[in-house]
This record gives sequence, structure tokens and C-alpha cells, in this order.
Amino acid sequence: METTIKIGISSCLLGEKVRFDSGHKLNKYATDVLGQYFEFVPFCPEVSIGLPIPRAPIRLIAKDGDIRCVGVKDDTIDVTDELKAKADEQVHWHQDLCGYILKHSSPSCGMERVKVYTNAMPTKTGVGIYAKQLLKNFPNLPVEEEGRLEDPHLRENFIQRVFVYSRWRALIAGDFSIGQLQKFHAQHKYIFMSHDQVGAKALGAILANTKDFALEEVAEQYVTSMMQLLKKMAPRKGHVNTLKHIQGYLKRSLDTEDKQELNDIVEQYRQGLVPLIVPVTLLRHHFRRHPHDYIDQSYYLAPHPNELMLLNRI
Repeated sequence: METTIKIGISSCLLGEKVRFDSGHKLNKYATDVLGQYFEFVPFCPEVSIGLPIPRAPIRLIAKDGDIRCVGVKDDTIDVTDELKAKADEQVHWHQDLCGYILKHSSPSCGMERVKVYTNAMPTKTGVGIYAKQLLKNFPNLPVEEEGRLEDPHLRENFIQRVFVYSRWRALIAGDFSIGQLQKFHAQHKYIFMSHDQVGAKALGAILANTKDFALEEVAEQYVTSMMQLLKKMAPRKGHVNTLKHIQGYLKRSLDTEDKQELNDIVEQYRQGLVPLIVPVTLLRHHFRRHPHDYIDQSYYLAPHPNELMLLNRI
């Protein structure tokens, strides 16, 4: 296990009774599963700006070309600027986070598809005011909503991003060199390749052309490109391509029968007959018998704790 990974989270998802109706939205996956690996930092922006519990509900409305957060029954109650300012006030601890889990549909915390009311029918086109400012201040931070974490692919993608970002933050926390950046890239190369092979090459090119740039500039360009790449869902085709690349390191170690078994398992994954954990487990088995330094240092075959079982359903 790596150093403590801090994750911001909407307070109601941890069971805190901070909602407008004095209730909560306890998320058992967050508390019972992710809580074993992450240190949660709960926060409720609505309570933090002084709104009482219980309180009159608020919502997003389109007004004069802008999106405002106002009272449902009394639209003279406008907390837009307070919520935005509250997000800015939290920068001192937001900057220590490696991820954030937000409450979906919330006019303050919703990450996407929040209802925006107009004179016509409401549209699910909004972003919560606090969440929008958080995303603006920290565009590279892995952020997800608790509802979307029910999808196994979105869940694996988010948690993978959290662990990669955590390792990145640990790397740049002290003095670092271009050599260390290149080592980091090598360790994550196959993760990047599984998401986007062309993007992975472009990411590597950033570290290969550093002559005219300060190290800090290179690092900033790299992490921005890296986190954008990782937001793309890794397709089955991308994993198949990556698995075959890794398989190539075993070509001189395996006999014909083992090679055929590995080919068959990768093909079964390609067809959707088995989950990703099956070819990954078989590769781990062969690399235990036939170690390879480069693969030993790579995170692709072990991107996050096995106990999370994230590869079992994708």
C-alpha cells in the first residue's frame, strides 16, 4: 500500500445528515470498500456557507445568460457567489487530494447532468456551482460522482486515475529529475497504451523533447496530458493490444502449449467471454516463473489493490 491517499467526498455520502431534508445519502461502496484504501475528507458546501439543516431546497436556473443557484420557492435567495467562493476557500486542502467523489444531481456538488430550470422544461445540462469551481481550480484532479461508480468500467477508470495521480504527486513532492519522470512514464506506459496508443506515444514525446523547457514546465505539460488521456475509457481493443505487447516479453520463455493457452485466453477476452482479470492473472503467473525487470516495474498488471477486484467485471 502506498502513502495515505486523501479523497474529498460530499459529506452526505458518508452518512452525515447534512441534506436539505435533514437526511443523508450514505454510499456503502465508499464507506465499506473504498474507505479501506482511502482517507476521506468530507465537505458539504451548502452547510459551509451557512445554510441551515433542514433548509429550503435550492436549484440551478438559467437567468440572463448565466446559471444561478437559487431557492426553489424564493428565487431572491441566491447562493451562487457564496458557493463559488467557498470552493476557492478550500484550495488549501483541495491541493492535497488525489481524487474527489461528488453527490450526483446536486445543485452545489453535481459533476454533470444537473437539472437547469428555465421557463420551459428543465434540462440536464448543468454542473453544481461548487463542483464547477473545484474542476476549474484543479482540472487534473480525478473527480467522479457516486452514482457513476456503480458502473464497473467508470469505477475502475476513476480508481485507476486516483492511484496514478497519487504516484505522480509523490514523485513531484520533492526534488525530481527528467530521469525520474522518464522512469514514471516507463512504469505506466502500458496503462497509457491501453487507453490510447497514439496518446501514449505523444505523452512519451513530451519527455523526449525537454531541451528548450524548464523541468517544471515539462512536468506540468506531462501531467495535464496524462490525466486527459486517462479520462478516456480504455477500450477492449486497447487492452488486447497491450496484453499482446506484454506477452511478447515471454516469447523466449514459454513453450508452445503455454503460448497457445495465453493466445486463447487473450482471444476469449477480446470476444468478451472472460473478464480482464483472467488474462492478467495468467500473465502474472508466467512472470512469476520468468521474471522480467521492465514488467516487474510496470503497473499495468497491478494498477490497484487486488482486493478491490476492479478487473473482475471489465
